Amino acid sequence: MRISLKLLPVLLLLATTAFSQNATKKKPNVIYILADDMGYGELGAYGQTKIETPNIDAIAKNGKKFTQHYAYPVCAPSRYILMTGQNSGKAFIRGNHEWGERGPVWDFKAMEENPYLEGQYPIPDSTITIAKVLKGAGYVTGLVGKWGLGSPMSAGQPNNQGFDYFYGFNCQRQDHTYYNGHLWENENRVPMDNKIVDPAVKFPKDLDPLDEKNYEIYQQKDYAPDYLIKAALKFIDKNKNQPFFLYYPTPLPHVSLQAPKNLVDYYHKKFGDEKPFLGGSYFPCRYPRATYAAMITLLDQQVGQLIDKLKKEGVYENTIIMFCSDNRPTFNGGVDPTFFNSAGPFKDEYGWGKGFLHEGGIREPFLVQWPGKIKAGSTSDFISSTMDMMPTFCDLLGLKTPKNIDGISILPAILGKPQTKEHSYLYFEYPEYGGQQAIRIGDWKGVRLNMLKGNAKWSLYNLKEDIQEQDDVANAHPDIIKKMQEISKREHQTPALSRFIIPVLENEMK
Repeated sequence: MRISLKLLPVLLLLATTAFSQNATKKKPNVIYILADDMGYGELGAYGQTKIETPNIDAIAKNGKKFTQHYAYPVCAPSRYILMTGQNSGKAFIRGNHEWGERGPVWDFKAMEENPYLEGQYPIPDSTITIAKVLKGAGYVTGLVGKWGLGSPMSAGQPNNQGFDYFYGFNCQRQDHTYYNGHLWENENRVPMDNKIVDPAVKFPKDLDPLDEKNYEIYQQKDYAPDYLIKAALKFIDKNKNQPFFLYYPTPLPHVSLQAPKNLVDYYHKKFGDEKPFLGGSYFPCRYPRATYAAMITLLDQQVGQLIDKLKKEGVYENTIIMFCSDNRPTFNGGVDPTFFNSAGPFKDEYGWGKGFLHEGGIREPFLVQWPGKIKAGSTSDFISSTMDMMPTFCDLLGLKTPKNIDGISILPAILGKPQTKEHSYLYFEYPEYGGQQAIRIGDWKGVRLNMLKGNAKWSLYNLKEDIQEQDDVANAHPDIIKKMQEISKREHQTPALSRFIIPVLENEMK
């Protein structure tokens, strides 16, 4: 068959286009789901028996479960470390910085009137984030959920940090209520049909706290999680024909305790009657245990929706799904971590969970699924961290890892291949909740608390024998303590923001 010379350029163009599309499709999509304040033991895959999470458990069943994965004790710095791959001794953001010098940043009505009061202290425009790296590699990048790393109209705003699309809460204070006044879509406010109510309210003394109807005032019309999942599904639909990175940092199950009534009713029937939470720090709640469980199950249902969408659009097989949490279970707002055994094998009461560098505060559930690439139902005890995500994605795509990264690629461990590079240690420092520091070397875990009061003494635990960090053996192992002192001097850098300074660490650097 003869081909007209006039048609040859057209045929070559079609062939080139087809080849290009094929090459593009080979890049895997990545969905990274980040829960907010979810404990290590709050998923069925990690031993939970009261809360039902079948869709998230299916990620473990179809992929890999990590048992020694770490994040950070609170929201903003945990997200910064995930986005940048730097440890907390070098991080720009090391604590929750609400940027209070702007004015009444905790006044919800003032924030609604003045968007300049929203958001946390902005990360610099020079920050190299996962989103910037993946965008440079040809990915469409989307963030749906909670940001917490820069206020609107600042350098830290998500669209200035590598995200092509942003929908959700810019400010982590705003998601203290799920019936908020607005969400953000890129740099535009999207109004919600709700009244502005400060969540730090107490249940009226003249009302019956056992009457469920008296709590209806704390539920309104537009429930933010419903809008977040819709935006995430829309992002997948719009970008299904090109490689995409979807970062889904859901606000669930962070308090206030607010959930769809059908799910609350389900768990109320399952758990029976319970003592109400009467508010003060967050909204009152008639059935706090049932509502908390409902929030986690709602998140699980949303994960199921994401997976169903991937299958419907024919991109499920070429999508890596990761699930983690930013820190461990909270201790306030009506949450009952002891009832749910939220920390699993670790201690979960105040001083051991959220806000603290004990295992109960920073060891997280981490699940990874990639059909055909990861052995189904596998488990890894490899010691890893959220700061490993940046180099892992770079390794996956054959990209050069940015400089000054403390994480390592854990792609071999994910794929079940020999992991030749390991962390010789993990380093943590945290300037809040009294000032803290922690270092893990193999099975050894060193912790320093109350550093803002001048404490410089290390406690030492053998996690293999003492997972709850109850038996301090520091006096018996001065050699290990000496190693930790050396690591501290090597990893700590004076923070750029003075509020994150821990004087003990600065003095030890002299």
